[in-house]
Amino acid sequence: MWRNYLTVGIRALAKNKTYAFINIFGLAVGMAACLMILLFVRYEMSYDRWIPEGERIYQIQSWYKTSETAQEAQLHMTPYPTGKAMVKDFPQVEKEVYVNNNEPVFMKDGEATSTENYLWVDSNFLEVVPLPMAQGDLSALSQPNTAVITRSEARKRYGTESVLGRTMTLITRGKSRDFRITGVLEDLPKNSHLEIDALARIDFVAYNADTPQVLECWGCQNGYVYVKLRPGADPSTIQAGFPAWEKRNIPDQSAGDARFNAGDDQDWHIVNVRDVHLGKAQSGAMRVGNDRGTIITFAIIALLILGMAVVNFTNLATARASQRAREVALRKVLGATRKQLIFQFVGESILIAAVAMLVALALVELLVPPFSAFLDADLELNYFGTDAIVLPVLALVLVVGVLGGLYPAFFLSRFQPASVLKANKSSAETPGSGRLRSVLVVGQFAVSIGLIICTAVIYGQTVYARTVDPGYNRSHILQVDELSRYALIGKGEMIAERAGRIPGVKAVGRTTIGVATDNNSNTGVMVPGRTDPVGIGNYQVDEGFFDTMGLRLSAGRWFDEKRPLDDMTLPYPPEPNAQRALAQRGGNVVVNELAAKRLGFNDPARILGKTFRAAIVDNEIGLVPVTVIGVVKDTRFRSVKLPLDAIMFSNVNSGHTHMVIRFDGDPAGVRAGVERMWKGFAPDVPFNAKFSDDIMVELYEAEDARAKTFAGFAILAVIVACLGLFGLAAFTAERRTKEIGIRKVLGARSRDIVRLLAWQFSKPVIVANLIAWPVAWWVMRDWLNGFDVQMALGPTPFVLAGALALAIALGTISGHAFRVARSNPIHALRYE
Repeated sequence: MWRNYLTVGIRALAKNKTYAFINIFGLAVGMAACLMILLFVRYEMSYDRWIPEGERIYQIQSWYKTSETAQEAQLHMTPYPTGKAMVKDFPQVEKEVYVNNNEPVFMKDGEATSTENYLWVDSNFLEVVPLPMAQGDLSALSQPNTAVITRSEARKRYGTESVLGRTMTLITRGKSRDFRITGVLEDLPKNSHLEIDALARIDFVAYNADTPQVLECWGCQNGYVYVKLRPGADPSTIQAGFPAWEKRNIPDQSAGDARFNAGDDQDWHIVNVRDVHLGKAQSGAMRVGNDRGTIITFAIIALLILGMAVVNFTNLATARASQRAREVALRKVLGATRKQLIFQFVGESILIAAVAMLVALALVELLVPPFSAFLDADLELNYFGTDAIVLPVLALVLVVGVLGGLYPAFFLSRFQPASVLKANKSSAETPGSGRLRSVLVVGQFAVSIGLIICTAVIYGQTVYARTVDPGYNRSHILQVDELSRYALIGKGEMIAERAGRIPGVKAVGRTTIGVATDNNSNTGVMVPGRTDPVGIGNYQVDEGFFDTMGLRLSAGRWFDEKRPLDDMTLPYPPEPNAQRALAQRGGNVVVNELAAKRLGFNDPARILGKTFRAAIVDNEIGLVPVTVIGVVKDTRFRSVKLPLDAIMFSNVNSGHTHMVIRFDGDPAGVRAGVERMWKGFAPDVPFNAKFSDDIMVELYEAEDARAKTFAGFAILAVIVACLGLFGLAAFTAERRTKEIGIRKVLGARSRDIVRLLAWQFSKPVIVANLIAWPVAWWVMRDWLNGFDVQMALGPTPFVLAGALALAIALGTISGHAFRVARSNPIHALRYE
């Protein structure tokens, strides 16, 4: 019996090759999309699950919510004292370790090169976070001045992995430090929130000897804290105990008559390392994470595309019902039961699904490498063994086969032999099937139109984010990093002056904030009449920063090097006497419009000459009186996803982190000239510079990737929908051949026939728009709300998506329509 069913099924497919191709290829596309997303979702959920004892290892995160503006920021970082205080107060904590990623300069054979992912750690890092070792063991950092390095970094730096016992020289904070390599790490997989090329043990007390306040500062975010809990410890108990723990450990601070506490706007969270990648906190991360919402969205879209392929099968099966009605009737006359017929048709559906799966697996094999490269992930397709997909594949075949064939099986098996075997009954439309097909086609195109709209909106927002006015002139800027290196302290002014002589350079400025930098420096400003400080971003610049960045004044003036009160430079490291002198005399500052509003002045001109007190020196010395001499237009230096910064600029001549250069002419020539000048001044400091355009591309790289992904899904959805529409058009045109012949005999022209068929298939697309538009608007409105500045969600993407879907639909069925409309009616009306 089963062999007979198989034979009948194969013959039915071979008899109608168009039907077979549409079903098999459509299902293959849907299955391939589903399998690709399965690999992606499984990969995203696998982050850090390879770390031994990962269930006991936690990252301590600091989350902020300012009481003044209710702005939130969730950081992976946390202050240095956190770990020590947790060990003291929480017996559940077995060990803690502090990690700092202040990247040093690598010195070898007198040549300085940049480093990435070099971490300063305590001696017990590998005991808290046991990473896989290629050489050595987890005690490799137990001795002072030791380091471990990954296999790939060893090959990069030394040309070999046999580096045990070698001395690695690193320069940090102006000091050359030698570390003996005592271990080699296996290269960490990409599915980790950790990015590590080397670990160097360091004494953080001695390391911060110049700035010891950092070790006691509860508002400073300079590194990461990891803890290992004792076996059986409940992290929720620690989380519940954090509020009381904050009160016990974080002291009230005072600066003059101002009182504040670093814990007021800050909450601590304990997060398992396996949950860091997809956690709520994504700022200050070693490696950019993801969010569960994105993964869930992609999974839903993949299932929708697969559902569309199943819908095609159902549509075409019901459309072909009239062609198989006599077969069903004859089988029933010969004794077949309805149950047997249902098994037969479901079996045919599973056969089609199995063939489609073979095609889908071939597509996945071809697409996994480029898909993996696009995601920068290590996606692997394993049929057996670890992470095998053989069971999901079999389950997908069965589910798709049953879902696709169940309704047609019940639909076809209910035909009554007596009514079907009447003359010409087999070619009639089955009651109710046309309405179902219309509903399913509407659903297909609603999904397609929705994805096209989402793609258009995401792309439009990305373009808008790059082109929206940031409040300064972002074009033709070369931004140089590493200006904060100790080797350059005292040389910044001379470097800027020499850079200004390079042909093509129009202006040079130094700053601690620039184009999409990660620097965050906030301070409290006391306003007369208020007891609580106002949080304002405090950034240092020089006199050339204004012209270089193309800032625009709203009121007042910029800094002038001839006016002594404009200069607020302090020596480094900060000397108490110099800080006291600054606190006594005060200084001048420039603020942006948002800062002026935060300080109580909506009119920029009214804040000019007003004096406030700011915490810009050590708290025990007091507050510094600052007088506002100018107000600049609001400037957005960071991503449009982040709230606009309220900024106070102070004029200093040392301690800057970046140099910005405005140029005119050949970008490559300017960069080469700046690099030659830089190496002449600072051969021990690597030259790192990027053009502003390149920085903006990197800044919105995630949005670009999301837009491309949605575009890919939209193309797949449109292909699957058009395959189904193509098949329906073919069967409809075939079934209505005599009707069209009669219409032509009665005087209908070819364009009338085309219009008739086009309207029949246009109606579902028009209805699909009415469904897709409000759903897409709601989804995209919610997504756009994640940006501080967003494009207007007007009708353009909706109308364009609807028009595009309609054009695709008409193009899909136009071939059938013209062929049928131009056929000779004599052939259609001849006697059968």
